[in-house]
Amino acid sequence: MSIVINLDVMMAKRKIGLTELAREVDITMANLSILKNNKAKAVRFTTLNAICKALDCQPGDLLEYVPEEKEVQAGKEQM
Repeated sequence: MSIVINLDVMMAKRKIGLTELAREVDITMANLSILKNNKAKAVRFTTLNAICKALDCQPGDLLEYVPEEKEVQAGKEQM
């Protein structure tokens, strides 16, 4: 997928853990983990809004477009 979720990066910048953020956003740890690990197929705007509010950031701080070509190269480098 061409959209990468940089939730882990923003959480590190804000020094907030998964448990604390899940509590603040009122989302299950499992669903937050899916977002954090780029396994999500979709995200509700209400969830995105709550995460941005909790982390004091913009949606663009969390979401990034990565062209398919670069994504394939990044995957090969990880092997």
